Amino acid sequence: MQTLLLVRHAIAEERGSAWPDDTVRPLTQKGEVRMREIARRLKALGETTDVVVTSPLKRAKDTALILTREWRSSSEVEAIDALAPGHTPAQTMAGVAEEASGDSIALVGHEPDLGQLAAWLIGAKHPLLFKKGGVARIDLESMSRPREGQLIWLATPRLLRE
Repeated sequence: MQTLLLVRHAIAEERGSAWPDDTVRPLTQKGEVRMREIARRLKALGETTDVVVTSPLKRAKDTALILTREWRSSSEVEAIDALAPGHTPAQTMAGVAEEASGDSIALVGHEPDLGQLAAWLIGAKHPLLFKKGGVARIDLESMSRPREGQLIWLATPRLLRE
């Protein structure tokens, strides 16, 4: 059995003239604080992972780093292009399978791609909705049979912070 935690990046600076290059848009201070709270709650619940894989965009990488720091994980954060916006679920899972292994993996990414990936993994017809900082746990028998995953839980950031 393999456990995937799908994590949407935390609150980031708004798009616009201050951040014309979307790939370098950072988290806001509020986003950092809230993601630390979420990471601590996940740890308290025993929902941490051995491996953290992230989109290469700054806001996702920063979110992944917060997770590993708060979990006091010794694992490195691995950035892969397949988690950047615009990839199909099949492309994303192929990239993850190529770059990451382990019984538990966190995938940090973006909407609408994470919602589409979650739906694809569990065989649903409609995407799941991930708010910024939202997390879902999906268990798979194997990465080679991704469409047979089971959604264990999906939590909003507010629920994880309370």
